[in-house]
Amino acid sequence: MNKRCTLLTRLSIRARSTGDEENSSSTTLDTSRYTFFFHEFSLSFQNLIARVSPGKKWLENCRAYSVPASSKVVRDERFATLDDQDIKHFSGIVGSKGLVVDKDELEVANTDWMRKFKGSAQLLLRPQSSNQVAEILKYSSSRRIAVVPQGGNTGLVGGSVPVFDEVIVNLGAMNSIISFDEVSGILICEAGCILETLDKFLADKGFMFPLDLGAKGSCQIGGNVSTNAGGLRLIRYGSLHGNILGLEVVLSDGTILDMLSSLRKDNTGYDLKQLFIGAEGTLGVVTKVAVLTPQKLPSVNVGFLACTDYTSCQKMLLEARKHLGEVLSAFEFIDSFALDMVLKHSGHRHPLPDAKEKFYLLIETTGSNQSHDKEKLDNFVETVLTQGLVVDGTIAQDNTQISNFWHIREAWFLQLPPLGKAGAVYKYDLSIPIKDLYNLVEILRERLGGLATVVAYGHLGDGNLHLNISAPDYDEKASFFFQIEPFVYEWTAAHKGSVSAEHGLGFMKAHAIHYSRSPETVELMRKMKAMLDPNGILNPYKVIA
Repeated sequence: MNKRCTLLTRLSIRARSTGDEENSSSTTLDTSRYTFFFHEFSLSFQNLIARVSPGKKWLENCRAYSVPASSKVVRDERFATLDDQDIKHFSGIVGSKGLVVDKDELEVANTDWMRKFKGSAQLLLRPQSSNQVAEILKYSSSRRIAVVPQGGNTGLVGGSVPVFDEVIVNLGAMNSIISFDEVSGILICEAGCILETLDKFLADKGFMFPLDLGAKGSCQIGGNVSTNAGGLRLIRYGSLHGNILGLEVVLSDGTILDMLSSLRKDNTGYDLKQLFIGAEGTLGVVTKVAVLTPQKLPSVNVGFLACTDYTSCQKMLLEARKHLGEVLSAFEFIDSFALDMVLKHSGHRHPLPDAKEKFYLLIETTGSNQSHDKEKLDNFVETVLTQGLVVDGTIAQDNTQISNFWHIREAWFLQLPPLGKAGAVYKYDLSIPIKDLYNLVEILRERLGGLATVVAYGHLGDGNLHLNISAPDYDEKASFFFQIEPFVYEWTAAHKGSVSAEHGLGFMKAHAIHYSRSPETVELMRKMKAMLDPNGILNPYKVIA
């Protein structure tokens, strides 16, 4: 039996299981106060927090890497320092249950998902309504108290935690589903709703949320909107800029901006909601969302395929679009370095234990007719086999195997990432033209040699590279670091890419905005920020450095 027939037989009959401060003196922050905590876990952040008591003990158990003292940020002297009167006022707004001063709870809320950035907020507020958010911001603006809007705190660039002592405003208590129209598929909900909860609600109605993330069990829709999260199925359902129909946003002066339209077509003046999608809470706080959701289709097929080179991966994408068309819902890639690291540290089994190829693709189709969709996938596989684009592969035979395949891909987020065991990880989320995407990975391997391990995976269908570089320690003074930055940003800019594909800029990459935006564009952003937030209290030190 020839190779093509052998592989087709494997794909059709064999299933393999696979075991994500007014008038104060200026203070300089030495960001060595920030520590990198890498802690491998397979639970969602919500479950993790529920298990740690106190939170401080959990943090002490994490291995820490300090950012060097050469990185300094100056606390904005415009901002007031919180006092007892402020706390009393906030308590009057949210009540005792909505006001958190417990050190252990604050320890967790001050630390970001990647255990990389850590602030020193002395107060966390949990408003239960848009009016409470408005009152909080109105008072904060009058007192020039800086605030950080926070959702599920699953961001990767330090956007949802304080840099200094900003007050945390967590939207988690605003988690009501307001309405759902089963004819139009339009969902209206509060910003604190967890993504997975929304998806389960919609599933019971025969619909699904158009966004899917590894952090779906913890992330909140308000945070998703504020970062313009991309996710795993953007190739099929598009970005939130297209799926969000309306927003309610609270401005820094307490004004509630009602843009909560549920109309598919509305060209009445400027589409202002788009300003707040991806603004990372620097222009206003998202409190309600109206989103268009698609039908949940019953037929789902997932293949895990091996390719010898990156050129074959590109051709596979072309063929997938040609042969799978309307049913193609995900096209993910992971290189052998990344896969080996996942398998080593996650406990998963290799879907293709005999394969020793350089690249692997996870391809998903979603449709309404199982036999039709399966036939399309089989024909696609036969075509790419004939063309020599694939040398090994398997197709999931049931929902368990589908989940197992996806768990391998999502392990890089849900287990934070496996490379943490090898030392410090430099993570880069980049958009690069597909033809050039993997060149950066190979160039970095050559530049770094044996000083660091370079691995890559991402959403090949939309040109999103997740570049991870593992080194013994996080040290910006080390010679190898200067082989990484600013080279990664310079190379990306030279190839007309973006330094932030879907994670946002946050605090980590605010200094790098000019690599992807012109000086004129950045200046306009500053003017918009000054107009909407004249006292600069909303998520300071983020996005625009």
